[in-house]
Amino acid sequence: MVTREPEYFPPAAGTVAQLGRNVLFFCRSVGQATLLLIHAIGTLRFAFTKRARQEIVMQMFVSGIKSLGVISVVGMFTGMILALQTGIELSKFNQEVNIGTAVMVSMLREMGPFMTGLILAACVGSAIAAQLGTMVVSEEIAALEIMSIDPVRFLVMPRLVAMAIMTPLLAFYTCIIGVIGGGIVGASQLGVSWEAYIDNATRFADVQDLYVGVLKAFLFGVIITIVACHEGFATTQGAVGVGYATRKAVLVSFLLVLIVGYFVTRLFYI
Repeated sequence: MVTREPEYFPPAAGTVAQLGRNVLFFCRSVGQATLLLIHAIGTLRFAFTKRARQEIVMQMFVSGIKSLGVISVVGMFTGMILALQTGIELSKFNQEVNIGTAVMVSMLREMGPFMTGLILAACVGSAIAAQLGTMVVSEEIAALEIMSIDPVRFLVMPRLVAMAIMTPLLAFYTCIIGVIGGGIVGASQLGVSWEAYIDNATRFADVQDLYVGVLKAFLFGVIITIVACHEGFATTQGAVGVGYATRKAVLVSFLLVLIVGYFVTRLFYI
């Protein structure tokens, strides 16, 4: 059962008891989120039904197409900042022509997936948590269960599939926009021609950088969706609880994007 009655816990007897309770709550949340992910994966066999396909396409539009504007701006200025800061330092050694390599590798490995993950966590993750949280407090989830409709299959699985598809695509798009932004800065402010910039960007970037970036983006999409859905389903206390669940979903998603991004880089490059 996804829905449950609000829980009551008496005040902790002391600091140690409160710390222990927080640890237990954390472990329980991790377990619940993991079970939610397993349940959602188990319902993937229904992703090809007509109803599920329509919902997945709708969620892809909401999470992907509607995020293109802000992702374009963020990606462009991320590449421009990388090129400017790197070019300023490299110009001290007359090596500013190599900014293409720095921008391309940085965007592919880290900044593209990372910035995409943060944007989607703030835009899409918060929306998912708020929507599901509102459904919980208004007892719409309970109504689905009464009608023997699996909320995970009906609500979580389409969002998970959509984010797993769109996040890598958006991350790759962010990388392209960032490289273009870096080239604009190189040509207009650092005296680096487009030909030299693109040659350095493509010559030293490795295919592994692209694969690692896509893997990171895929993991970020799954994490953001599961965290947002878990927090939405765990909502209690009416409208106040919806706001709390939304804030917590964004906060936890941000932290996990940072932590998982580090460990994936550590796994493949060290």
